[in-house]
Amino acid sequence: MNWGAIIGIFFSAFIKFMIAPFISANLGLDFYTTWISVFSGGLVSAVVFYFASEFFMIRNHNKKIKKNKDAIQSGKPLKLKKSFTEVNKYLVKFKHSIGQKGICILAPLFLSVPIGSIVCAKFYGQSKKTFPIIVFGLAMNSFILSILAFTIFK
Repeated sequence: MNWGAIIGIFFSAFIKFMIAPFISANLGLDFYTTWISVFSGGLVSAVVFYFASEFFMIRNHNKKIKKNKDAIQSGKPLKLKKSFTEVNKYLVKFKHSIGQKGICILAPLFLSVPIGSIVCAKFYGQSKKTFPIIVFGLAMNSFILSILAFTIFK
């Protein structure tokens, strides 16, 4: 076993889940090793960022409050952002069209696992089904991507 390659694939999947199986296929790992290392890297990342998402959201909110207070104290005019932009409209439309299962399965795949997990926690953090759906999506996506990687590169 090439432990260096396995650890490298694990950390690649931790950050950018979608490309890790293709890297693994080029490194010469077998299918099952690729699937397990990609899934476990994505799973660890999802656990860390899903359950720490509240910390990140509170930190971001406090940072915005501090920025506004500093602007008021220094006498600078506040730059108010639009609360409902075109991007926000698109995100709401997308959220309503594919629903909780679609967001939880596709967000970690197409964004990255850290950002996708935080997005899922922000949208559906109150639901107890959210994290199991993310885990199922990671398992399914890692399996499908591993099949694609070994079909293309082998």
